[in-house]
Amino acid sequence: MGYTAVHPVWGRLDASLDDLGCARTWADVHRVKGLGLACPECGGRVFARASQHGLRHFYHRVRPVDCELANESQEHHLLKLELAVEARAAGWRAELEVSGELRDWRADVLVFDEQGRPFMALEAQLSPMTPTEARMRTDRYARDGVAVCWVGLQDRPWERAVPALRVRAPAERGEAWTVRHGLARYTWAPRTLKGKARWEHITCPLGDALAWILQERVRVHTGVKGTVWWTAPVYEELALARARMEADAEVAGQAAAAKRRREETAAADRRRRAAEQRALDRQADLEERQAEMERLTGFFQRTGFDLTAWDTFTRLVRSASGKAIVYGEESRHYGNGLLVHARTRGTSGGYTLAAVVCPDPAALIRWPEKLDILVPDHTWLVGLRAAARVPLRVAVLDPRTGRSTFERIHPALDPVAGPDRPG
Repeated sequence: MGYTAVHPVWGRLDASLDDLGCARTWADVHRVKGLGLACPECGGRVFARASQHGLRHFYHRVRPVDCELANESQEHHLLKLELAVEARAAGWRAELEVSGELRDWRADVLVFDEQGRPFMALEAQLSPMTPTEARMRTDRYARDGVAVCWVGLQDRPWERAVPALRVRAPAERGEAWTVRHGLARYTWAPRTLKGKARWEHITCPLGDALAWILQERVRVHTGVKGTVWWTAPVYEELALARARMEADAEVAGQAAAAKRRREETAAADRRRRAAEQRALDRQADLEERQAEMERLTGFFQRTGFDLTAWDTFTRLVRSASGKAIVYGEESRHYGNGLLVHARTRGTSGGYTLAAVVCPDPAALIRWPEKLDILVPDHTWLVGLRAAARVPLRVAVLDPRTGRSTFERIHPALDPVAGPDRPG
């Protein structure tokens, strides 16, 4: 059964309208013979009647199997009537069962604007349909400048691919149809990146939802995953503000990460260069020490100084003097001893002669009074005491024990000779 029929003279009739849409009354067609009413879908003969609940419609006496209007379910019939009623209640002209000029679509309800132009189709969709089919049918409407809102009763895959509402029929007579899905709002509180944000579908009367849609107070929104729903512009703006905040935070995070990577790369480069420099310094020190040891070969051979103890002895020299030191040459003037030059640390002055390492005791006859003698062990003291002709200051820097002893040696004929102070 359908709500519309075609009269050979009056034209299109709509049983849901008091004047049938053509300035006629229901009495003009109900139980009137010989009107020649035709189905707008298949062209077959139809007749006017009212159900036991007073629902007016047109029916085929013999239902054609290929006529969609004749084979609509009761649920589909009632839902599309409700869509028309609510659209009209919102102040719009709405006609039932209207086909496009090329007859490539037929709207259950077609809504017209103030200039009489169709702009919105309301489709009661209860039969199965794939998302691809839903998009194709929506595109056919769009080619004629008509938007569409699909309305169903159950959760179907297609309702996430096209503008749609999922509704619930009244449980009892007198109750309103209710929207359960397809109309969403964006919630975000507090409005910071840490605040929870989400789209949530609301429940409202079908009449309110259709009024908002037809008045363009809500519009079609496509989510990031391609899911489609209706929402108000203010919620889209709020979602956009959140997206911008997330994008800004991501950019800032990427910039910070890039800065960290640059800093880490620079730090790693500095560590690499420092390690390379340390390696070069160690190599230079090693080469310098090797050259120094080669330079002092004659000194070691003459004095019998243990080569393995030389570094420790040098540390004791620095510790005892409290100054920066360098070794000079062996000096015949100072008994072929190794000259030690010193400079106060942290200054830029020159080095001055401060001590002599292991001089030949035979050269001590005219030894400067304030020039220290440095020896590695106490065995040297015997020879120094026997040869001393002037007072001597001797530092015993023992690399085996790490101890430093300072001696004052008086000339051999001086009976007062003895230790000056312990180390």
